[in-house]
Amino acid sequence: MYTKEQLKRFDYLEKELNLVGISNMLDPLTGVLSRQYILGLAQDLIGKGTPFTFGILDLDNFKYINDTYGHHAGDGVLSGVAQRFADFLEGYGICGRFGGDEFLFVDTKNLEYAQKKEALCRAYEGGKTLRVNIKLEDCDPFTTGTIGCATFPTDAGDYNSLFGLVDKTLYRGKTKGRNCYIIYVEEKHKDIVISQMARHGVYTAMHAMVRQFEMVPGLHNKLRSVMPLLMEELQVSDLYLVNNEGRVYAVRNENVSGYAPDIGNIMTDDLYSSNELEKLDKRCPMFHAFLMEHGMETAVVIRINMDGDTYGYMFCAEPRSRRLWQENDNAIIYFLAKMVALRLKLEGEHL
Repeated sequence: MYTKEQLKRFDYLEKELNLVGISNMLDPLTGVLSRQYILGLAQDLIGKGTPFTFGILDLDNFKYINDTYGHHAGDGVLSGVAQRFADFLEGYGICGRFGGDEFLFVDTKNLEYAQKKEALCRAYEGGKTLRVNIKLEDCDPFTTGTIGCATFPTDAGDYNSLFGLVDKTLYRGKTKGRNCYIIYVEEKHKDIVISQMARHGVYTAMHAMVRQFEMVPGLHNKLRSVMPLLMEELQVSDLYLVNNEGRVYAVRNENVSGYAPDIGNIMTDDLYSSNELEKLDKRCPMFHAFLMEHGMETAVVIRINMDGDTYGYMFCAEPRSRRLWQENDNAIIYFLAKMVALRLKLEGEHL
């Protein structure tokens, strides 16, 4: 995909072109730089003292795409994202495949925080680079990614330190729910330790949720007590409940209410998630209308049931975010729904 003319904009790449030729420098699947040469470029810029922003893009839920549509589609998504990302960086940067579903990029233009933020906002908005459907022959999987980045020499003065910051910001983005970008800011991120974030997993979140749930009386108080944890772990703004009469209400915002007695029409299992809410219009028009009224673009719904009895539904839905719900997200919400169901069954309370 990259041409000789594009690579010659960088002295290091022009030198390597003369030594090995372009075919040996590009990733054969995607046509962007191979790992060796994108890393070599970053190290060369540091050696010359040239300021640049270094970042990594990790595609979200790529395994799901492979498992659902097949590895041929996965290859198509990688190629499609690589082309879009290269086009996005054209004129001031370049990208390469780091391995698997990860891409590295060098940006020699956007060095200040405000510049980086503006550029990355463009990458995520407008449906041209990320948060897009990649149109393939037999499918068009919706594709998002998580980006972490830092700048030389502002944030780090050597290659290993810079790469460590990039890795740290990427991991922070993953723990915030993915489908986002994190720009390294020393005050926010210098004390983050990846191993500590990794240990803070699903068990830790569930254990904390149980403790909060048990500390206060009454179901609605219990749900309010766990909201700060849900907001932190899942990056959601509220939690919604639907009782068996179809009434919808929000846990945090008491001014939000609605009516969705048809929500059960989508529940072929205990869990349903989607970021293509337009598909709900025919199956559950009232639920769909509630979501559209509040500008929602993604939702995950859990049936609140115990021993064959259904007490209602719980869902998270977010505006202006076509996020892909992760397995860990689903597990935490499902666990909360089971705690609520047990409470309703044993105490005879109602949603």
